[in-house]
Parts: sequence; structure tokens; C-alpha cells
Amino acid sequence: METGSVIEVINVHKSFKTVQAVRGIDLHIGAGQFVAILGPNGAGKTTLVEMIEGIQQPDKGEIFILGKTWKGNEAYLRRLIGLSLQETHFIEKLTVWETLRLFASFFGIGKERCEEVLHLVAMEEKRKAWVVNLSGGQRQRLALGISMLNNPRILLLDEPTTGLDPNARREIWAILNKLKDGGQTSMILTTHYMEEAEQLCDYIVIIDHGKILKQGTLNDLLGEILDLPVKPAEIRKITLDDLFTSLTGRHLND
Repeated sequence: METGSVIEVINVHKSFKTVQAVRGIDLHIGAGQFVAILGPNGAGKTTLVEMIEGIQQPDKGEIFILGKTWKGNEAYLRRLIGLSLQETHFIEKLTVWETLRLFASFFGIGKERCEEVLHLVAMEEKRKAWVVNLSGGQRQRLALGISMLNNPRILLLDEPTTGLDPNARREIWAILNKLKDGGQTSMILTTHYMEEAEQLCDYIVIIDHGKILKQGTLNDLLGEILDLPVKPAEIRKITLDDLFTSLTGRHLND
């Protein structure tokens, strides 16, 4: 395994009947790195992330998480990974505090960490609120807080701000940027919001038809399409969607 890689995906393939969802992907993610995986619907993003999560098994190739495969190491790896999905269902007649305590109990985590998370996601005022009465943005902040209860080494987020208004989306970004500043957690983010990828991630992976088309830092990728020395003013005139369209003729949100 490559030294310093928290996640290593090696020549991974996955098919469903006649559909080749992932076709020979190689990917390395380092400690503390925040990575965005971008692509249109059906590109293979979710299948790739589900294999990294251990939900799906590759037909071919290998995935190492912190130097270990999922086989025989499930319990160990589950304690080191945090997940937040596009839509999370909670028990609606529990309060925010009761919900945090419930999920904390799965890891044997005490009240002190729940208090820390409640503060981290800025929901102290909603401590006694029933989940059923939370707004969409508040539910996503609660889901993000739950994903961070166990101080995960790896955080996997699947379109965590889809359907949120701009203010709620930026609240989520602020939480994640604080986590990024800590430097202890690696993150994989799938999103259709290009601004979100730019705000949160230092490395971008663009996939389509189960293959990686391009990967690199934002400046590197946009510098390629510009075919010019990288200059900030020029970069802002070109977007990730422009890059993806130039590669595939499709838009990232198709």
C-alpha cells in the first residue's frame, strides 16, 4: 500500500447485471485530505463510495482503509468511519439530545462528547426540540453531528446539502471547514454543487461511465483547460462544469 494513504483503491471494478458501474478505478486519499468526487447521475460515484464504505464488494481489485481490507476487519473499521447521507431518517418523537445519546451509545460514547458535538453543529438551542419539528438544514446538521460523534478518521458524505437553502448549506460548510482545520479527518464528498467542492475540498476527482476522467487540485484542473499559467482571475472565469463539459459533452448535474 502507498505510504501515507488513508484510503487506497486499486483497479476496482463493479458491475450490476449488464451495467459496468465502476471500471478500473485507482484512487489514493491521504491523511487530512478533503476530496470531492464529481460526476453526473449514473457516473458511478455512489457505487464507488459504497465500496469504500464496505456496503458493496468489488468484483475485481482491492480497497484498503487505513491499511486494512473490509474482510475480517468490519468492526474495527466501522469505529473509524463517519457517514452522512443525502437523507437521514430519525425517530421523530425523540429530541435532538436523545438522538445524539442514542447514536453515541452504539460506540460507548459518553455525554461529554455529545455536548461537544451539540456545540460543534450549533444546535444547543434545539437540545430539547423533537426531531419532527426540525427544519431540513437542522436535520442535516444533526446528521453531520452524529457522523462525527466517534471522532472519525474518515468522513464519507453523500450529497449532504442537497435540497437545502443557501444559508443552511453555508452552515454545513462552516462546520466542515472547522473539521478540516483540525487536520485529523480525511473526507470524501459527493456533490452536484461546484461551489461546495471548491469551498471544502483540496482535491477533485471527476468520473463518468465508471472511470476517472481527471483528478487533481482545483487550480491544476482548471489550469489544464485554460492551457495557460494558473492565475486566480483567469481561473474564476472557468468552472468545474466547463471542464466536465469539455471532457464529456455533459454537465455535472445532468
